[in-house]
Amino acid sequence: MRRTKIIATLGPATDQPGMLEKLLVAGVDVFRLNYSHQTHVEHEKRMKEIRRLSQQHKHAVAVIADLQGPKIRIERFKDGKVQLREGAKFNINTELGSDDGDETQVGVSYKKLSTDVKAGDKLMVDDGRVVLEVDSVDKHIINCEVITGGVLSNNKGINLQGGGLSASAVTEKDIEDMKHATKVKADYIAISFPRDADDIRLARKMMEECGCKAQLISKIERAEALNHVEEMIEASDAIMIARGDLGVEIGDASLPPVQKSLIKMARDMDRAVITATQMMESMIENKIPTRAEVFDVANAVIDGTDAVMLSGETSVGRYPDKVVEAMSSICEEAEKQRSVRVSDHRINQRFETISEAIAMSSMYSANHIGAKAICTLTETGGTCLWMSRISSGIPIFAFARHTSTRRRVALYRGVYPMKFDITHTDPLEANKQMIDQLIAEGAVKDGDFVIITKGDLRGRRGGTNNMKIIQVGQALEHTL
Repeated sequence: MRRTKIIATLGPATDQPGMLEKLLVAGVDVFRLNYSHQTHVEHEKRMKEIRRLSQQHKHAVAVIADLQGPKIRIERFKDGKVQLREGAKFNINTELGSDDGDETQVGVSYKKLSTDVKAGDKLMVDDGRVVLEVDSVDKHIINCEVITGGVLSNNKGINLQGGGLSASAVTEKDIEDMKHATKVKADYIAISFPRDADDIRLARKMMEECGCKAQLISKIERAEALNHVEEMIEASDAIMIARGDLGVEIGDASLPPVQKSLIKMARDMDRAVITATQMMESMIENKIPTRAEVFDVANAVIDGTDAVMLSGETSVGRYPDKVVEAMSSICEEAEKQRSVRVSDHRINQRFETISEAIAMSSMYSANHIGAKAICTLTETGGTCLWMSRISSGIPIFAFARHTSTRRRVALYRGVYPMKFDITHTDPLEANKQMIDQLIAEGAVKDGDFVIITKGDLRGRRGGTNNMKIIQVGQALEHTL
């Protein structure tokens, strides 16, 4: 069973008849709604289809609502695009009309940009394909020289090399999109371009005001965020390493060690982590990935990422289902490495709760006795998250009565959601039913060891306090 989860971004390509079902069958665990594109009506239609297919296939999948955030973009050109030549002068005019750009200047969506930059700053446009150096700032006009030229078209993004733009992480558009994501019951909300933990806490407050029950994902994509990353992870439920904008701001060469560090830090702090951007980008047009992309995905898996994310590959690509199949195959091969199955996670640290102690004990016991499966009865998925921080090849089956919990844990590495209502089941019978369900799934057979965790108080949040080791095929009458 593949442990690393696959996230697929929805878009025009996935709207083809039958494509969503193909993606589900191919192995997608989480779908992403990108609120930077398309309308609320389109997102709502996709969400309804996801839930319908999920129920039909009895396969719980999570949905991420990814908010646009303060993405700073140039405005539009009179002729749609211009050719900028190296050494030429080019201005960014914060008061220029939205459609009045030409070979000499263009407007910008963020009107305070002129107060955030100074002479000598480098502006990376269109993911760094065009580079402008600021010569001077004259009120609302940023006078620049073209350092790296090329074709520049409408609405391309701007990053300040090294970071430092003051735009708030939550915009008015984000608040409206947050309300819509709450309405359609998204499982996760991703906050774009947060600078520090205060931005994340503000976003969480706004989510609460919207009545939103979703988990919060912080996207690490600003250079200045790296100076506050520990506090940001602590304030989040999960993080996404958004390598596109982050790479533009810190330089692509700096990305690999930063990615490795962020994955390790998130796991050490008991948070889920997603690795995103350009993982299989060549497959937007091609049926097979490049070897560099294979290595990229495999390395993220070996480093311990919970999930790998597809963006344009599925949203606008020619072969969305083939991309998922290819990524799934790469993940499965990478997970065969011994280093992926061993762990010393928190071996020298104190456990803060009984539930956490049970989770850690279960994983170490499972790894040392050769258990074939772990069954955890869970209300919120917290026990599963702790378990999934320990590298192992043993599947963790999350038996949960709440649909929201089953969807949430679909993001966690090595965790597989199962529908089960403990509140209406005798404890002795519950053990038998869980084992029978695993036998039916082909996950275990007679003679296999299975570890079961649960609480004395059924249906209580944070109440896990029991661990049982069961051998399949033995009598369970005295195994509470």
